[in-house]
This record gives sequence, structure tokens and C-alpha cells, in this order.
Amino acid sequence: MSVNPPFRADIVGSFLRPEAIKVARARHAAGELDAAGLRLVEDEAISALVAREAAAGLKVATDGEFRRSWWHFDFFGMLDGVNLVELDHGIQFQGVQTRPLGLHIDGTVGFPSDHPMIEHFRALKPIADAAGVVAKFTIPAPTVLDFRLERDALAGSSYAGHDDIFEDLAATYRSAVQAFYDAGCRYLQFDDTAWAYLCSDVELAKAAERGIRTDHLPERYAALVNASLRDKPADMVITTHVCRGNFRSTWISSGGYEPVAEQLLGETAYDGYFLEYDSERAGGFEPLRFLPKGDKVVELGLVTTKSGALENPDELKRRIDEAATIVPIEQLALSPQCGFASTEEGNVLTESEQWAKVEETVALAAEVWPDA
Repeated sequence: MSVNPPFRADIVGSFLRPEAIKVARARHAAGELDAAGLRLVEDEAISALVAREAAAGLKVATDGEFRRSWWHFDFFGMLDGVNLVELDHGIQFQGVQTRPLGLHIDGTVGFPSDHPMIEHFRALKPIADAAGVVAKFTIPAPTVLDFRLERDALAGSSYAGHDDIFEDLAATYRSAVQAFYDAGCRYLQFDDTAWAYLCSDVELAKAAERGIRTDHLPERYAALVNASLRDKPADMVITTHVCRGNFRSTWISSGGYEPVAEQLLGETAYDGYFLEYDSERAGGFEPLRFLPKGDKVVELGLVTTKSGALENPDELKRRIDEAATIVPIEQLALSPQCGFASTEEGNVLTESEQWAKVEETVALAAEVWPDA
């Protein structure tokens, strides 16, 4: 695992947007900078980011999601049959709402051969290769698309209900996996808020109000994930990050992993799981008992990205030791709890604090796992 992903010290994916990106995106939105000009600014910023990731001691690099506004809507809005629409409300976090965007299905869901994020990965890979690190790409999980649909999101489509979309959604992701593989991607991550929301009675009630059939939903989502990964090439690693909400350092879901752990850890075909464990909202490590013995890895998200204060290394080591009483330490690793900027607004910390968090993760992983 020190050679192949997921790594002992790993990252979820997104980073705070540098000022040059913010200015360029604003100028592009105002019509003052064309797409080619924006792309040049992004290219330069991503090259600098990958160099910084490698300098921090990571063996993996992402593009920081610098070409995106949202961690999920950008990808979904580029699929066949899916449109981004304005709503009368955003996604409700603790004390704040996101911008009022949602999804509407107006055709057969599919993965277009020219999906822009394939090109985004193609641009990342040679930069990562030159830096001597593995290029990792992140996309939202299929479960997220289903869970985020509003009650009328399927109106006018050929899908009568949520369960009817699953077959085409899984086929869409099989096509996406193959397209990324063909572009040279060997480390792909499905970011997923749905599993965390299934641990919250509050979020389950909201889902039911949106028309989602919540009974046995963990089992149905495990089947959706496995159908999406069915044709994954043997030499491709696909992990998932289970997120409890990450917008301007706020959150959505509370509740331990127990309600979904058997299905998520024991039944899905992921190679690894990035699990948030930076606060009491995540509960204890007991649900990790469902992780099968073998090669699967749990990345313990003990280093919070929601504030700039560094964790106490001794406390982190104590918690790793605690998790290792349930899962063999060879199947554990360390990462920040989430990305630093799931949307372009970013979390409430500075870039220097962000990199201190990454460096803390790398240093502690090297101490706990000397092979890191």
C-alpha cells in the first residue's frame, strides 16, 4: 500500500482556490476572459498545485478541482439527460444555504464520450507523472445524483420513479469508469454524501419528502454502486469518500456509520473508504468491524479541513491505535477528513493552514506506518 493507492497518507481531493483562479473565473463569467484564457490560468495553477502536493510528501496529486465550481453539480450537469436548474432554495447546511441549484432529468441518463472531465484528467496526468506522483481524479458517486433529486426532478422524463433510473445510472458510470481508464486513470474516487445522510434521521425524513423510498435504501445503493463498478479493470483503484457535508466549513449530517456500515463496508466493491472521523458527529470506530479482512483500506479522516488549528499528533496516534483494535492496522491509513474546498467558496482557513494540515498528515503517517 506504500506503493499503490490508496496511500498511507492520502487526500480527499479539493484545495482552496488560489486568487488567480477566482479572478479568472469572475472575468470569464463577466465575458472579459474567453474559455482559452481561463484554461491557461487553470493550467498554471494546477501545475503549481501538483508541485506543492509532491513537495508536501504526498505520493498522490489531484487538480484540486480547480476547474469546477461544485464538487458534484459540474460533473452531473455534463451528463446526457441531466440539466442544472435554478431552484427556490439551496442545500441547507448548519446556518447557511448553498446557491439555489438542482438537477432535472429530461432524457436518458448517459455518459457522453466528450465529457469535459475526461480532458481535465488528461491535462492532470502528465503533470503528475513529471512530479513523480499518482494522478487521482474525483467524481461524485451515482448515489449522490439519485439522493439529490427534488420531488419533481423526473417530471417529463421517461423515468416513473427513482428506482427506474438506477439501470441507466449504473451504465453511465460503467462508461465513465472505462473512459477514465482509457485516458490513463488508475486512481479514481467517487465522492458520496448519500451514505452519511442515511445515518441521519433528519436527512432521511427530508429524502422521503423528496419522493425517495427510504426503506432498504442502503441495500439498494450498495447494488447501484456494485453495478456501476461491475466492469472496473483489475489494475484500477476506485475508492469512495463518505462526506457529511462541506460548505464554508459547515456541515449537514450527524450520526455514526452503524446504520450503513454492513452494506457500505461489507458489500460494496470499492477498494478503499475515506471516512470522516474528525468530530463526535461521526460516532465511534465500532462500525469498522464490517470491513472484510484483506486488501481493502479505510482512510481515517482524523485531520479536519473545517478549521486551521492543527491536531495534537499524540491524540491522532491514540485514535489510530483505537481504530486498530477493530481493523488490522495494515488496512488503515490517514487523510484529512474532507476536501478543503468542496465548492469554489472554500472552507474558512488559509492556504498556509491548509498545507500545514497536509504536511501533518504525511508526517504522522510516516511515523505510524514506516513504509509510508
